[in-house]
Amino acid sequence: MNQRERMLSELPYKAWEDGLEEERKESRKRVHRYNNLPPEAEKEKDALIREIFGKTGENIFVEAPFRCDYGTHIEAGNNFYANFNCVILDVAKVVIGENVMFAPNVAVYTAGHPVHPDSRNSGYEYGIGVMIGDNVWVGGNSVINPGVHIGNNVVIGSGSVVTKDIPDNAIAVGNPCRVIRYITEEDRKYYFKDREFDVDDYR
Repeated sequence: MNQRERMLSELPYKAWEDGLEEERKESRKRVHRYNNLPPEAEKEKDALIREIFGKTGENIFVEAPFRCDYGTHIEAGNNFYANFNCVILDVAKVVIGENVMFAPNVAVYTAGHPVHPDSRNSGYEYGIGVMIGDNVWVGGNSVINPGVHIGNNVVIGSGSVVTKDIPDNAIAVGNPCRVIRYITEEDRKYYFKDREFDVDDYR
């Protein structure tokens, strides 16, 4: 088993062997091109983000600047939007569902290093995949750590550090991120705290 196979099997691997460094360099070239396209180059941006990501649905938009390790291990469903300064360290697979929104400065980390210094200094690292369900909104400056699964219809509050799985229909916030309550039909009435929708076509 080579280092790339070990990486994708979520086993300890060395990131500078078996062509992995070259893959990351090629990814950085694509990401650099993406980040330097003019705002009006919408068709070019759409084509290039589909080249960067491994799998994409319809209506994908990622604001520049964006950063990733490989890009090819990212799968994004329909209607994915990432605001400015999104970072996805995709040494393992990152699967993003449909109708997912990232606020600015959201980071998704699959990459990690051993805790013991001897193990860490040996050059081995690891990647554990992240899965994000449908209809998820991740607030600004949030970090999603390796191995986390976020369910459907979830809101992650700003500044959260997500270290454990979050169930469906939860509102979760904090460091470490914890569920504070669940979304109910009552929430359909409001757009912010106690401010009610007054839009007839929404009702």
